Amino acid sequence: MSFSNNVRPDRMPGPIVGNAANGLCEKVCIEVKKVFDACIKQETLSDQTLSLESTVPADVQEPFTFVSARSSSSVGTISNLVVTPTTETPGCSRVQCSVAIPMQVNFTDAVGVQAVGTGTFTLQRDVILRVPEPSVIPYEIVAVVNAVSAEGSYSGDGQFSITLCVTVILKVVMDVELLVPSYGYCYIPPCQEYQEEICEGFFDLPLFPR
Repeated sequence: MSFSNNVRPDRMPGPIVGNAANGLCEKVCIEVKKVFDACIKQETLSDQTLSLESTVPADVQEPFTFVSARSSSSVGTISNLVVTPTTETPGCSRVQCSVAIPMQVNFTDAVGVQAVGTGTFTLQRDVILRVPEPSVIPYEIVAVVNAVSAEGSYSGDGQFSITLCVTVILKVVMDVELLVPSYGYCYIPPCQEYQEEICEGFFDLPLFPR
C-alpha cells in the first residue's frame, strides 16, 4: 500500500444522498499557492555565450573541451520585472522580465582533467498574463526553468559558445486560503519493508517431477 491511497478502506465515501456526500467530515481552510495564470515557451538558442563563474577543481588548464551543460535548478531568478496593465484585454498585463537560469557545465581541460563549472544564462521575456486585482496579499511572478546543451565549443577566457534547448514557464502565483470539503486527515499506511526473495522460483518447483 502507498501514500497515494489517501482514504482508509473503512472511511471510503458512499453514494451521494441529497446534497451531501456520505463520508464528508467538515469544511477546511487550507493555505495553498494559487496559480492565477501561466505560460510556457520552449526554444532552441544557437551561438549563446555562457561564462564560467567557478570550476571544480579550481586549477584547470586552458583550453577547455566542452562536454555538456544543463540547468542546475528548476527555479529561475526573476529581475527587472515590469508589469503594465493592457487596455486591449481587461484583467491582463504585459509582463517584462529577465530570467536567470543557473547552469552547470561539464568539460575537460588541456591535460584531460574532467571538471565542472558553474555559470548563469539570462534571457528576456515579454508576455501577456492574467494578473489579479490589487489586494492586501501581493502576487508574485515566478519562473520554472530547464535548459540543456549537448553542443558547444570553448571561446577562450572562461567562455563557451553553446546551442541551448530552453524551457521557461512563467506563473502568476499568490499564497491564499481556500475553503474546501474534507474527508478528514490523510491516512498514512505503514511502510512495506523490501525483502529480496533469494529463493523465489526455487520454492515454487514441484517436489517431484511431473
